[in-house]
Amino acid sequence: MVRELTHFINGRHVKGTSGRFGDVYNPTTGEVQAKTPFASAAEVRSAVEAAQRAFPEWSAQNPQKRARVMFNFKTLVEKNMDELAAMLSSEHGKVIADSKGDIQRGLEVIEFACGIPHLMKGEYTEGAGPGIDMYSMRQPLGVVAGITPFNFPAMIPMWMFGVAIACGNTFVCKPSEKDPSVPLRLAELFMEAGGPAGVLNVVVGDKEAVDTILKDPDIKAVSFVGSTAIAEYVYMTGTAHGKRVQAMGGAKNHAIIMPDADLDQVVDDLIGAGYGSAGERCMAISVAVPVTDKLGDELVRRLKPRVESLKVAPSTDPDANYGPLVTREHRDKVKGYIDMGLKEGAELVVDGRDFRLQGYEKGFFLGGSLFDKVTPNMCTYQEEIFGPVLQITRSKTFEEAASLPSKHQYGNGVAIYTRDGDAAREFASKVQVGMVGINVPIPVPLAYHTFGGWKRSAFGDANQHGPEGVRFFTKIKTVTTRWPKGGVREGSSFVIPTMK
Repeated sequence: MVRELTHFINGRHVKGTSGRFGDVYNPTTGEVQAKTPFASAAEVRSAVEAAQRAFPEWSAQNPQKRARVMFNFKTLVEKNMDELAAMLSSEHGKVIADSKGDIQRGLEVIEFACGIPHLMKGEYTEGAGPGIDMYSMRQPLGVVAGITPFNFPAMIPMWMFGVAIACGNTFVCKPSEKDPSVPLRLAELFMEAGGPAGVLNVVVGDKEAVDTILKDPDIKAVSFVGSTAIAEYVYMTGTAHGKRVQAMGGAKNHAIIMPDADLDQVVDDLIGAGYGSAGERCMAISVAVPVTDKLGDELVRRLKPRVESLKVAPSTDPDANYGPLVTREHRDKVKGYIDMGLKEGAELVVDGRDFRLQGYEKGFFLGGSLFDKVTPNMCTYQEEIFGPVLQITRSKTFEEAASLPSKHQYGNGVAIYTRDGDAAREFASKVQVGMVGINVPIPVPLAYHTFGGWKRSAFGDANQHGPEGVRFFTKIKTVTTRWPKGGVREGSSFVIPTMK
């Protein structure tokens, strides 16, 4: 039976009225399991109006009370972890353990947001001048919005609304139409945690909903994660309409492998970071760069049987390394990149295009693929594949290898494997990439740090979550006070105040 999904506006589920719907698939079977409404501009506007009505009371709550709601929400998400993970896997396709990791990484930002009373503190200077004190305060922006991707339907919404709501804002979430059920369920749990109606709203939609969010005059800030082309569009359109925008785009994450690296650890990490979640991660390692051909030969020799033995299975299989891709169209797009790599002259060491899973022939499965001798001029190197494909680009020297991620159009994440502390330190200091791992394959910062790439991996000057997230979702107000002794007036002054 095909379910009909809803929006979640002003504390309740609302049936779509636009007459437009999209299919939500079960990637394991290839069958449509639900229809999701595509919000009209009027439906998005109703969510914004609900958020506006909720803002005065929510923002006036003291930070401790907002933190208590976040604590309750965290507890409820943990209590419902199994249900949420099963729901997530059924629409995205990632294995259950990976879905739980998706949820847990989002919860870590909720844990960070529980410390909002401390995070919202301003600064104070006594005696800034004769009888003058100064202090600053952080205040919420108002109604803010998040546009989230299909690959992390729990983590990224929580990255956004956790910090935003804790700061006192109200929120409109536009999740991916490919797997919207988890964000809708999170909104229910937020209400159950004591969140007032209208503080967290979810509208599912396509470009019409996105454009409405970007142009609505009452939305003060927009956070986005998705492809680079759309991230740039979101940034340009949102800022043109006076909004604060952070827009995270695509990636091409390199792993530089030095001759002194622990190759057993390298191979284990490349298999996990390259093929986990079917490669549908913006922090996946998609390019391995061995320094010297000798190391490249040995790396390929070790990787080939590991890639060939990857267990690709339904998301419910506890022994699966990864499950299906999210849609048939995306699977076929990844296959197209493998075709392109062959035409460009790369060596296809392992070909996963013809993978079939007995009993699940209509599922969106793709075997792991491994390319060797990929060069920087190839389109498959320059572009994000976003699938279970690892490329090897060989390098003769450390300097040549280190220059590759710095020259690439994307600058999300990078890793280096070495036992040489000096080389690692130099690399971390000089590489033109936003997040660096040293003997760490996926250097996603913890919640109390901050997430963000460089170059065409990010648009805007604010990163996500951590202290940067608090700054993004608040504005600073500075107050200067003077209490003259005995009410003595000093008369008019026509010069700018100074510290003289």
